[in-house]
Amino acid sequence: MLLTARNLEKAYGPRQLFSGITLGINEGERVGLIGANGSGKSTLLRIFAGLEQPDGGELVAMRQLRVGVVAQEEDFDDGMTCLEIVARKVDEHLDEHERQMRAEQALDRAGFEDRNAKAGTLSGGWRKRLAIVRQLASDPQLLLLDEPTNHLDIEGILWLEQIIANADFATLVVSHDRRFLESIANRIIELGHAYLDGFLSHNGKYSDFLVKREEFLIAQQGRQQALASGVRREIEWLQRGAKARTTKAKGRIERAGEMMADLAELRSRNAAQSAAGVEFVASDRKTRKLIQLKGVTKRMGQRLLFENVGLTLTPGQRLGLLGPNGSGKSTLIRLLSGAIEPDAGTVFRADGLRIVVFDQHREQLDPNQSLRRALAPSGDTVKFQGNTQHVSGWAQRFLFRNDQLDMPVSELSGGEQARVLIARLMLREADVLILDEPTNDLDILTLDVLESSLEDFAGALVLVTHDRYLLERLSTELLALDGKGSAKIYLTLSQWEQARLDARRGSVANSKSATRQKISPPKSTSGKKLKWNEQRELDGMETAIAEAEAKVAMFEKNVADPQIARDRVKMHDACTQLGEAQKQVERLYARWSELEAIIA
Repeated sequence: MLLTARNLEKAYGPRQLFSGITLGINEGERVGLIGANGSGKSTLLRIFAGLEQPDGGELVAMRQLRVGVVAQEEDFDDGMTCLEIVARKVDEHLDEHERQMRAEQALDRAGFEDRNAKAGTLSGGWRKRLAIVRQLASDPQLLLLDEPTNHLDIEGILWLEQIIANADFATLVVSHDRRFLESIANRIIELGHAYLDGFLSHNGKYSDFLVKREEFLIAQQGRQQALASGVRREIEWLQRGAKARTTKAKGRIERAGEMMADLAELRSRNAAQSAAGVEFVASDRKTRKLIQLKGVTKRMGQRLLFENVGLTLTPGQRLGLLGPNGSGKSTLIRLLSGAIEPDAGTVFRADGLRIVVFDQHREQLDPNQSLRRALAPSGDTVKFQGNTQHVSGWAQRFLFRNDQLDMPVSELSGGEQARVLIARLMLREADVLILDEPTNDLDILTLDVLESSLEDFAGALVLVTHDRYLLERLSTELLALDGKGSAKIYLTLSQWEQARLDARRGSVANSKSATRQKISPPKSTSGKKLKWNEQRELDGMETAIAEAEAKVAMFEKNVADPQIARDRVKMHDACTQLGEAQKQVERLYARWSELEAIIA
């Protein structure tokens, strides 16, 4: 057991996050930690990391346990280079050259093209990659990650999935990304007051956990109904004027009180599984063509983002945008909304078009404004679907408590701020709904409700999200940008993933073909013949090269193996073997060229 928590409890003021949490993390476990916003997931992770103290209970760790922590927000010195940041985390007992080499290898494997780039120049996605690489360089036995997929594009998430899948260390990941959880976790823990122990744990995939949770909650609802029937019978007995003169009667009265307390607790636990009431309102517009792009091109400075883009948005259409960070997704959104104009091409928008935008940076929120004013700017009521509702009731719909109404927005969590934005957007009728990373910080219960609302939305939807589950469920088509001018339409996410895989295979095949063409000279017309042993060598050359290239691939895998990278001697041997294998491939190609040059 790497880490054991016993009877942990934590509260902030009068608000109890959790209590009585007793659980452990074993070697090789890949734990997904989920729960509603405010259930204490990040706090529990920080307690596990030793960054925060519980109010009660104890934490017992294996001796000299190496723990790495990737927080939601990075704390880099923006003036330092990526190489400097990672090298500082490498084993301090190694010499400087070895530390630099290991840091370089870690950054190369993570896809960093410029290891000497300053941290302050990186995008949010690359900062997140750097934060992960920095912790990997410390050779952790347990890696704790808090919402690591926030700010990562889909390429980055796939990279992280591979890191965790091939890791020899244990991981605990706080995440709301359901497909990510399905891919990486072999155990799911959900924090919540719905559970008697304060959490529900199941060994298996996320989809297996969903089945077990449903079974648990149905059984708990059944116990509530059975207990409620028993309590009704006891109340009827008490109302008949039961006399507490006998020991038997006294015992029954005490049991009735215990049953009532148990029922109240069960009702409280079952009521804890609530989610925000999300429902977007579409206008009654009958126009079929809402927005149309023809031959649209946009540059960012000298860099071409996309060119000759053509698409039409109609009611009921749900367009998902794909592409790595910096590929132009947010730029295209701003162009659709009319915030910017294209460098070439035309954008048609229907007269009086109503566009509602969810901004991933939450710039629409005033951090100094109270929650009350953020939800109801004009008074103490809001008007939704023709009905007037008091702000306190509107706040409760989005799981806010009355004592939060006078809190400034800046003191709300990321998930709470996201719910405020959704609440504001729901008050506006829309022809086109544009959501830029709406899932960041939202808990899974709210995500489920959000998806259902978006499915029912009658207008056009444009969705930018790294949540592949959401894209698969909602999108009627996908537009993939590469940030180099290309913009391609796909019908499904799996179609895009297959095209991406085919492109990579083609790139590898072209690279090998180009190498062979470069090494092999044109055949000679000298008329000379090969000796018997030379002909035999030539006949077996392709097989020999294939075997040599297979060895290169094997040694490349060894060099990338974190377990080998931790051992200085093994790493040196692996690099030597890789170098020799690569030289052997080069020698074989050169020899092939010599033999072919002899024959006519």
